[in-house]
Amino acid sequence: MSDVATEVKLWTRAEMAQLIAADIPEGAVVNIGIGMPELVADHLPRDKEILLQSENGLLGMGPTPGANEIDWDLINAGKQPVTLLEGGAIFDHTLSFTMMRGGHLDIAILGAFQVAENGDLANWATNDPNAIPAVGGAMDLAVGARNVFVMMEMLTKKGESKLVHRCTYPLTGVACVSRIYTDHAVIDIGPDGFVARRLAPGLTLDELKRRAGIEIHAA
Repeated sequence: MSDVATEVKLWTRAEMAQLIAADIPEGAVVNIGIGMPELVADHLPRDKEILLQSENGLLGMGPTPGANEIDWDLINAGKQPVTLLEGGAIFDHTLSFTMMRGGHLDIAILGAFQVAENGDLANWATNDPNAIPAVGGAMDLAVGARNVFVMMEMLTKKGESKLVHRCTYPLTGVACVSRIYTDHAVIDIGPDGFVARRLAPGLTLDELKRRAGIEIHAA
């Protein structure tokens, strides 16, 4: 019998971004967080009207510009060059955070260090004395967006699961996460904890639970 691990094909970051993009409904206003979530902008279906918002004051962001299209006056919250779609808008931080805090965002896509089975989110500090805490607008997004999608690799570089019973890192938001997109599985937050909505090719639910080290229910 072959080793289970050799049969599993984990999703790449680009494939994770594709999964998220496919789940965003027509007409949604979506905040793209710093880091890995920025990849989602390049995978949105062309046949859907989706408005991307950046907390530094953009609405209507497009995909990553080509090498000859970069305008360093047009960047996202992660200081990466972006494009602006026709009809897009540029505004100040006051208006941007009013949008975020006022419940005007349908979805916020954020990275995470830990997500608890009740939907708690920790994504701004790890208690590492050598790391610089960087909360940015994550707390505003966590409580202001109607849905919070997390995009992250399920295991740390040390092999520890980021899916936990209770977060041990400082919280960004309480019971705010709706869905988690990892390289192993797409996981919802249900009344009884984590629910596997979709598994990476070749991965079984039992193997997912073994790797995550926590109970994960079938959809």
